[in-house]
Amino acid sequence: MIYRSIQSILKKHLVNNAAVALLGPRQIGKTTLAKEIKKEHEAIYLDLEMPSSLTKLTDPELFFRFNNDKLIILDEIQLMPDIFKILRGIIDENRERGKKNNQFLLLGSASMHLLKQSAESLAGRISYLKMSGINVLEIENIEENFLPLWVRGGFPESYLAIKDDIAINWLRNFIKTYLERDIPQLGFKTTPTILMRLLKMLAHYQGETINYSTLANNLETQRPNIKSNINMFCELLLLRCIEPWHSNIKKRLVKSPRYYIRDSGILHYLLNIKNHEELLGNPIIGKSWEGFVIENIHSILPPDTETYFYRTASGSEIDLVIKFSPKNIWAVEIKHGISPKLSKHFHEACNDIKATEKYVIYSGKEEFPIGNNIKIISLIKFMKKIKDLY
Repeated sequence: MIYRSIQSILKKHLVNNAAVALLGPRQIGKTTLAKEIKKEHEAIYLDLEMPSSLTKLTDPELFFRFNNDKLIILDEIQLMPDIFKILRGIIDENRERGKKNNQFLLLGSASMHLLKQSAESLAGRISYLKMSGINVLEIENIEENFLPLWVRGGFPESYLAIKDDIAINWLRNFIKTYLERDIPQLGFKTTPTILMRLLKMLAHYQGETINYSTLANNLETQRPNIKSNINMFCELLLLRCIEPWHSNIKKRLVKSPRYYIRDSGILHYLLNIKNHEELLGNPIIGKSWEGFVIENIHSILPPDTETYFYRTASGSEIDLVIKFSPKNIWAVEIKHGISPKLSKHFHEACNDIKATEKYVIYSGKEEFPIGNNIKIISLIKFMKKIKDLY
């Protein structure tokens, strides 16, 4: 088993909150993590896809009161949204009695419906954690396993596969199941074939701004449908949206967001890239590396951190702006290869956003300055710098 760094964070949230929601795509490792937590508590685990678990919740209010001294883990919570109101009543009863027990750990796919239900019913009683795929700091033998993680992505079943073709087969089945079963089960009404075509198009537009009308014309559908489906993929944590930086009103700035397929393994499957050799010969390699770096960075950022990209009409650009606070803003350019070359506009863009730190993340292993207070750095060393801040 790979130790997930979010485990220690989850433990702290359980100590301080009556309910904690651990959200993320299916198969990302939520259930495995919850079962590790279960070993340290007197706990009950219920999978809401299993008839045996549903039988126990025939009268959920009675069941929760009967197990008032236990941690109750509810997996696939989005399948039983009406239970949130009952959880609120139980939590409030315990507060009135001065008790902090009867904690709930809720696991589920991060859907709009789930977040809306829990936010309305459990406001002030619940904390949220979003679980990402395996990141580079969580793997053993980083030098040996770095490339497999990039090529296969951060879903445990794909990354830990014995061979690349086994990983590809798992990714194929994962996407098929997600589109044909899971998304309709979450209440979204759309056609799996269209969703698959949209995902493939988004893979080709990795890290770029999107023209919704062009996508709609290619898919022979309406522009609002495209926007709705893209928002759905973002809510399900399959797609990451990076908003543009807008602080400098004197500049003509790009105003459309950028989108990234969050998992590099899914990206490569959608583009029919089977291994590292094929990735090296594909024009998408730069954007693949960019998305991989951005997702790894986001997996360790503190929850209140804001991220953007910066681009002006004249071409000044920063791939990732990390705003830890108004006085601590990092500019990050992402380049694949061991001899990165910066645009002459990068320094100007850093001045525009008042960057306090300037980095170029590249494929090499060393760290060194190149002038204008810009540092060339590896992804691993950059992530460690962030962790050292907190």
